[in-house]
Amino acid sequence: MTEAYIVDAVRTAVGKRGGGFAQSHPADMAAHVIKTVVGRHDFDPADIDDVILGCLDNIGSQAGDIARTAALAAGLPENVPGVTIDRQCGSAQQAVHFAAQGVMSGTADLIVAGGVQKMSQFPILSAFGAGEPFGSTDPWTGSKGWAARYGNEEISQFRGAEMIADQWNLSREDNEKFAYESHQRAMKAIAEGRFEREITEFEGISTDEGPRVDTTLEKMSGLKTLTEGGKLTAAVASQISDGSAALLVASEAAVERYGFTPRARIHHISVRGADPVMMLAAPIPATQHALKKAGLSIDDIDAVEINEAFAPVVLAWLADIGADPAKVNINGGAIALGHPIGCTGARLMTSLLHELERTGGRYGLQTMCEGGGQANVTIIERL
Repeated sequence: MTEAYIVDAVRTAVGKRGGGFAQSHPADMAAHVIKTVVGRHDFDPADIDDVILGCLDNIGSQAGDIARTAALAAGLPENVPGVTIDRQCGSAQQAVHFAAQGVMSGTADLIVAGGVQKMSQFPILSAFGAGEPFGSTDPWTGSKGWAARYGNEEISQFRGAEMIADQWNLSREDNEKFAYESHQRAMKAIAEGRFEREITEFEGISTDEGPRVDTTLEKMSGLKTLTEGGKLTAAVASQISDGSAALLVASEAAVERYGFTPRARIHHISVRGADPVMMLAAPIPATQHALKKAGLSIDDIDAVEINEAFAPVVLAWLADIGADPAKVNINGGAIALGHPIGCTGARLMTSLLHELERTGGRYGLQTMCEGGGQANVTIIERL
């Protein structure tokens, strides 16, 4: 089986809701990173085997296989296909996995993988609401098989996050301290220019818009909880955002043919499922599974990117995995930087690669919780 290499990785800044990308077409957002990651290298774009992008709520301008639309908008030859992936919040990470699997299997040599999301225009769960005229507003109601197994329990990320906070005995203060630290880390990273190499300017925006300079623990403590009697507020949840990211994944043959200098090797890819009602705890068993399969311990990992969908997701993962917090989301996470859901998997991978290069680390691990109680895990080795 051939190796899969990351040749390059780039992202837009993450725009806040109603921010710098609010008037941009999502296909143009994705086209920009595709064009950038391809244009940096000397090869015939007609040789690209596929463009694989994550994107959720595929309605309106995000419908109709936006990966194909974006590839054409980027100016790629018409022979280059595109496919759009929905593994919920892990969609762009799964896009990288599918790219790696295509390369490892020998059925592809060169793939652009990434993701895009414009939440300013299409809020999360927009696709649910789009089904209302057709008599369906969620994926579960009316399914006899689902009801037989899970009854009529509420299925929501907010409930799942509260369940994790309760099960792991995480207080409101624990979560707010974590969220505050995310903002502090992100602002430090921006001030020190740590993201400059990975961000390509789009629509005049080259800095992540999410971090709140004026946030304080006191302000957080005054916010209303997301659910009646709950512990969590908007301050400890990921931000609604817009953005795109893309990676160039190549086989050994393509690396040799085009004279690429790969920046990382994809060491391990896997995905696991867990309780779909709690929904957001799957990164824990998924990480345990990945480390065992890869023959590594958490101490072998030099940098971790775990998506901050909600603070308790990361805090529970830290408690069970035993990772060093100083290696986890060192430059902040989605609570501060934002979470353009279909893009975030590729954004995290891009940031992980650049952080390994900045620090000289060898192994990086990425994971994230996903709708349906799932979690992808990727381990990359910096070259």
